[in-house]
Amino acid sequence: MISVSRLAVLVGIAGLVPFLAGIFGLFLVPQHSVALLGYFYLYSAGILAFMAGVYWPIAMQLDNCSYPMSPLMTMLLSQVFFVSAGIGLLLPVTGQIVLYTVAYLGLYLVDARWMRIYWPQWYLRLRLLLTSVVLVCQVIAAASFLLLHGA
Repeated sequence: MISVSRLAVLVGIAGLVPFLAGIFGLFLVPQHSVALLGYFYLYSAGILAFMAGVYWPIAMQLDNCSYPMSPLMTMLLSQVFFVSAGIGLLLPVTGQIVLYTVAYLGLYLVDARWMRIYWPQWYLRLRLLLTSVVLVCQVIAAASFLLLHGA
């Protein structure tokens, strides 16, 4: 039987594949960059919305507690990231570049700063690795877009 931590690592690493494939695609088939960026940001939105959902079960377990964050704040944060993921899909690529980069950084900072008491240490290390790769991919996608299409 596989442990939860090993399964989370495997699923997390597998979740990076579409990000990395999108970046490689931008360099291997630049003539399809518009479509690839569309898929890249669609996947970015999906993963951001998925990650935002982890705060709901925590909020429900907090009940009337308020340390380090109240259930209301935890649910609001979940909604901020979830709605940001959806709004990002409606923005032009330049807006998506900014929104998804900031949102992924913000999501990690919330986990590392305010939610850390709820996560095991291995999870925070995994989140740092995954978020770092995703942020690098976001920056490369932005640079690719700006180089190929100008701002």
